[in-house]
Amino acid sequence: MSLVKSREAILFGAILLLLALISTRFSGFVTPKNLAGVFNDTSPLIILALGQMVVILTRCIDLSVAANLALTGMVCAMINVAAPDLPVVVILMVALAMGAALGAINGLLVWKLDIPPIVVTLGTMTIFRGVIFLLSKGQWINAHEMSPAFTGFARGVIWGLPVLGWIAIATIAVMFVVMSRTTLGRAFFAVGGNPHAAVYTGINVGRTQFLAFVISGALAGLTGYLWIARYAVAYVDIAGGFELDVVAACVIGGISIAGGSGSVIGTLLGALFLGVVKNALPVVDISPFWQLAISGAAIIIAVTFNARAGRTKGRVILKSAEHAQ
Repeated sequence: MSLVKSREAILFGAILLLLALISTRFSGFVTPKNLAGVFNDTSPLIILALGQMVVILTRCIDLSVAANLALTGMVCAMINVAAPDLPVVVILMVALAMGAALGAINGLLVWKLDIPPIVVTLGTMTIFRGVIFLLSKGQWINAHEMSPAFTGFARGVIWGLPVLGWIAIATIAVMFVVMSRTTLGRAFFAVGGNPHAAVYTGINVGRTQFLAFVISGALAGLTGYLWIARYAVAYVDIAGGFELDVVAACVIGGISIAGGSGSVIGTLLGALFLGVVKNALPVVDISPFWQLAISGAAIIIAVTFNARAGRTKGRVILKSAEHAQ
């Protein structure tokens, strides 16, 4: 626990240092209004990263989240074009259900056919993108084709923060409760920490991994509608490559690729770190292409930190065993 807390403290300090450095070039960046805007911009990444966190904790990975987002978003946009008077709450339910169904496909293939998660999700990522093209025939759906209610929901402002940001906050709260206060949350950690021991405690490893993919898919579907509503455009390649940012947010936030270790707060901080970098680079006249280099460097540092921490933990366990003998 102390390791997790120290990791979160270091990351929080890095974000504060980054903000301080940016403020020396552009003081307006750290105003409350602008920081609220940065949080809102980062909200889709936060929601997706929280879903990916659960999957990675169970020793899996979901590379299809961005494609799930794009497919669900396109379907929601097409439904809105066909039935513009349909209430937004129905669209939200469709997005969640469809996203969860796409996630369930991944989960079933991993669980029942025992196919490696990276292979499954690489395949479904391509399939989902292909389905978008078949449904849309390669055509875009633009703002003038969408109803004001459809696009206005995510943009509505409550107490200075758009609804998109509030949904991200609600997702953080729900996931925090699930991971810290429920049997399912503990099962995610147990399966990732030691799947063989988890079996002996009565946990169905395959079913737990399946549920992780369903949660990840549902959050991707929700983000799909919110993304389309916010940017008021739907097309085949929307959010292309965004799955890499999602994985990066988790790794930077301390989620161990080996599974079983990490936290909701760490994932949130990892996403915020990338969000600040992405929003700050244009402000300080640095090419956005540097974002890729910075993200890559942060991932390497984070993975190295995780590996060293894991080896240290292993040595402590071995020393304890020697003293016990």
